Amino acid sequence: MKTVSDDPWFQEHRLQKVLDALNGDGGETRIVGGAVRNALMGIPVGDIDMATTLVPQDVTARAKKAGMKPVPTGIEHGTVTVVCAGKPFEVTTLRADVETFGRHATVRFGTDWAEDAERRDLTINALYADRDGRVIDLVGGLADIETRTVRFIGEAETRITEDYLRILRFFRFFAFYGGGRPDAAGLKASVRHRDGLKTLSAERVWTETKKLLAADDPSRALLWMRQTGVLTITLPETEKWGIDAIPGLIDAETHFGWTPDPLLRLAAIVPPYDVRLKEMAGRLKFSNAERDLMLSFAAAPVITASTLAAQLRRLLYTHGKQGLLMRLKLSLSGARARAAGGDAEAIAEAAGYVRLVELAESWEKPEMPVSGGDIVKAGVPAGPEVGQILASLERQWVESDFELDRAALAARLDALMKGQG
Repeated sequence: MKTVSDDPWFQEHRLQKVLDALNGDGGETRIVGGAVRNALMGIPVGDIDMATTLVPQDVTARAKKAGMKPVPTGIEHGTVTVVCAGKPFEVTTLRADVETFGRHATVRFGTDWAEDAERRDLTINALYADRDGRVIDLVGGLADIETRTVRFIGEAETRITEDYLRILRFFRFFAFYGGGRPDAAGLKASVRHRDGLKTLSAERVWTETKKLLAADDPSRALLWMRQTGVLTITLPETEKWGIDAIPGLIDAETHFGWTPDPLLRLAAIVPPYDVRLKEMAGRLKFSNAERDLMLSFAAAPVITASTLAAQLRRLLYTHGKQGLLMRLKLSLSGARARAAGGDAEAIAEAAGYVRLVELAESWEKPEMPVSGGDIVKAGVPAGPEVGQILASLERQWVESDFELDRAALAARLDALMKGQG
């Protein structure tokens, strides 16, 4: 029998305290889902969720008695978050669906572990570890972990029609954990029910898509999403632009140690046009920061590999760092991909982009040495003329590669004023 009893995460004292409090005296609580899956696949364990035969009121009472803080985060669905010494554990009473309609479902509490397992989405997400760390598999998840198969529990069509977001979850988990080809039944059901994705809220679609794009290598999942038409529904902007830049970007990320960035990967597969990206950001309910970054990317100029350092510094100052850096990284990854394909000119191009990316990454925006207040103090009446003079001085400062200091700019201000006089 598989066990996680000796794993350091399982032995952690706060987890042990929660398990002690919620087991025995007629109640059983098991760890379920991602923690068990990751432990068996040799992947670091993050959040730890639990399933229990105890009803929420009993979970709350036991947690309080043990000196822990219960928080009713989803009490109507049987979920209580137990906080032990600052660490949260989500504890949910065993459930069975009475009626499902998308994200919402009518459930009843129960004590049947098999029934609880069968209502979950994927086999690798329905593994339990009991109080002693023994792994309990009621749906064939262990075999699927061995073969890296991402498979729906029971009938794929049934699982998907319960909540169409499970189509995206299917591809997301394939991106993170799948090997070979995606499960055939899951693919066919995803194709048949892909239009159901149109009924989902934009926030749910973007949240799931962003998680998928954060996988170490989402290229195979994106390819299958494109072939099944799922990608066209969730990201129609990619339909004519394509996803061919993704493998080169993943290779560059690995080579240079770049942290995987879902928005950079998104930028690689959508047209860099502000109107299209603004529409996309609105449709998917991007955060303000996400929207601004994508629009900064769209507004950034295309930079050649032979661009001089001084030119790049001026562009960075004028257009901002993040959008330009996204452009440069995509140009670098594209040049490296062409070089790997035998394009001799692309080798030198890639070297040029390496230089520019390094410069952009280390660049910090300098502060203009003089201000509008300095111009007013020099005798210029407050008003539009101050802004005009300041803009003229700033242009000169930028064109000097930011080398003109406060004294030099003051001298130029003095010359401007004398010229006007």
